[in-house]
Amino acid sequence: MKKLLSIVLLAIAFVVVAVQPPALAADVAHGKQVFVGNCAACHIGGKNSINPTKTLSKADLEKYGMYSAEKIAYQVTNGKNAMPNFKRLGETSIEDVTAYVLAQAEAGW
Repeated sequence: MKKLLSIVLLAIAFVVVAVQPPALAADVAHGKQVFVGNCAACHIGGKNSINPTKTLSKADLEKYGMYSAEKIAYQVTNGKNAMPNFKRLGETSIEDVTAYVLAQAEAGW
């Protein structure tokens, strides 16, 4: 009986641990704040005031091979051409603003 109870408790513990959501999910609301404070000067409404042909629309992100969290985060972190790097924001804020950009692109800005 004790062995059966131990097995049941172990199975329950395993299920509880296995179905936990990811601890570090991106915070889109915080991403919006980061975007407004750091990105909107050039990218208001998903546009691009420096190079109007390269917007943050889903179509343009896909066209230029940038429609992925990894690629957007890399560009935000390291910059490219006229875009400065934003390493100073830190990893969490960069993840959050990346999630916001992808959500907005999916929604059509």
